Amino acid sequence: MTISAPRLQVTNVVAGYIPGHPILRGVNLKAEPGRITVILGPNGAGKSTLLKVISGFLPPESGTVHLADSDVSALPPHRHIEHGIAVLPQGRSVFPELSVIENIELGGWTMRSDRKRLREAVEAMLVRYPHLRPLRDRAAGSLSGGQQRAVEIARLLVPNPSVLLIDEPSVGLSPIVAHQVYQELVSLKDEGRTILLVDQDVRAAIGVADYVYVLNSGKNDVEGDRTAFEGDLGAMVRGWLGV
Repeated sequence: MTISAPRLQVTNVVAGYIPGHPILRGVNLKAEPGRITVILGPNGAGKSTLLKVISGFLPPESGTVHLADSDVSALPPHRHIEHGIAVLPQGRSVFPELSVIENIELGGWTMRSDRKRLREAVEAMLVRYPHLRPLRDRAAGSLSGGQQRAVEIARLLVPNPSVLLIDEPSVGLSPIVAHQVYQELVSLKDEGRTILLVDQDVRAAIGVADYVYVLNSGKNDVEGDRTAFEGDLGAMVRGWLGV
């Protein structure tokens, strides 16, 4: 399967949660189709805030977010989904009392008026992730952390998005499961999707990155392709921590 994905471009974005106190202070970023673009930086740098702006959950005070030639800066979150933007949020996001299949079906709420299309999209996820099929009637909250993450990714992909915003996908997972999640991100990239990834696991993130942006205090700091960041990662992190 090949996806025709747009370029994502963020231009001079200023945004925050309290008027007059921006978290992002003029951030610029480009994420190309068929590539994993990684955002790194210390806690409080604005990484997750930037994903909220791109996904429509936090309107920017100024600046723009473009998908190809379309300005999506002022659109509400559900319109971002219609434009092919999907978000894998930080931390656990399954509905624990709902079954696995019910959780996956929620990813297709924009196609809820077309039950046949929704059924086919959900079935495609069970084909893609066959280990979820025997778990389909289990309460999602009873699954292991890795299984829950698989449910979340399946739900994310039901509407076949072209742009994926991935926030801390390895949090709370064992190293083996985290590695599997990263390998799936590479597979999704290879399908042509535009992927923007935030993770505190700097080494793992750089390992799958095509291009890296580092934010600091809500501003662009440094950027470059993966090879520019494959040196002493410890020094970079120690610099963030001030040690």
